[in-house]
Amino acid sequence: MRNIRKLACIPLLACTAGAHAQSSVTLYGIIDEGVTYTNNQKGGSTWQVTQGNYAGSRWGFKGSEDLGGGTRAIFTLENGFNPSNGAALQAGRLFGRSAWVGLANETYGSLTFGRQYNSVEDYLTFEQAASNGALGAFANSVYDNDDLNNTYRSQNSVKYTSPTLRGLTVEGLYGFSNQPGAFAQNRTWSVGADYSNGPLRLDAAYAHLSAPGSTAGGAIASDNYYSTASSIIANVKDNRVFGAGGSWTFGPATLAVLYTNAQFDILTGGSLHFANYQINGRWLVTPAWQVAAGYIYTSQDSTSASYTNAHYHQLTLGTNYFLSKRTDVYLSAGIQRASGANAWFTNLGAPSSNNHQIVITAGLRNKF
Repeated sequence: MRNIRKLACIPLLACTAGAHAQSSVTLYGIIDEGVTYTNNQKGGSTWQVTQGNYAGSRWGFKGSEDLGGGTRAIFTLENGFNPSNGAALQAGRLFGRSAWVGLANETYGSLTFGRQYNSVEDYLTFEQAASNGALGAFANSVYDNDDLNNTYRSQNSVKYTSPTLRGLTVEGLYGFSNQPGAFAQNRTWSVGADYSNGPLRLDAAYAHLSAPGSTAGGAIASDNYYSTASSIIANVKDNRVFGAGGSWTFGPATLAVLYTNAQFDILTGGSLHFANYQINGRWLVTPAWQVAAGYIYTSQDSTSASYTNAHYHQLTLGTNYFLSKRTDVYLSAGIQRASGANAWFTNLGAPSSNNHQIVITAGLRNKF
């Protein structure tokens, strides 16, 4: 990252020559690109150039203006893009990953408005296998059913985050439907808590989505929710997600466990329910080289005629090596075996034609 100060000459950011000396804007980003082999997608093996294997490619601006008395104006604008073809992600949005503005105070916490992450995405990601640093996107739960791979964001939302007191931080978010006469149609709310004390970290969160994806302008946009192009999840009337986890760091190693639970009530009747149990660990062999392993067991239970019951076992191994503070190379491999369903790794474009799937990816990531 690099700070860009005294931005009076850039009209886009509406800065002036009299900007406060303690105000700043940061330009930052990640470009992640690699090659992925899959043994079975729709019945055949594939070699593909893939992006976002370890971190979603992005660029953005973060800003802060000192208003005095311990209060700051803050904002983030973050774009997601595909370096393979230059296209914008998140259904083509200019700032589809994040777009929010707010106020932050050292004593009272922060209040932000816009397109944001909910509490499940903010807090449970600390313990998930895909975020442990050396495993990558193929260590997410099947279909990203718990949304820890950020299938959707919360629009029209207001989020409060408390200051950290004795290691404890809490937050709450409410996303409005923005529909006259339909206040409860396509709205969302979430709550979460994080506790950090030395080597110990504990997190818990809950999110509720009412009629998600039913409109384009609601809290969960119709073009940025689950679809049959990337999962079996569709026609959702109500969606609830909760989870809890913890991690412990001892010397160069970190061990984490996480439980998440996602329920989708279906418009045609019944529900689709997922329970995910995962454990993952990371070891810093040297300050520049780390290795990791993660395992996820998922049970899929259905009371809807549209779905069946199934079970998934998923193991991922990975490593990355930092060539510098900003650039690393990575290699990961995963295997998923299903019972009662076809295997399908999250982030792959198609399912296996049978009950197992193997994926291997190698690539390069640069941060700026």
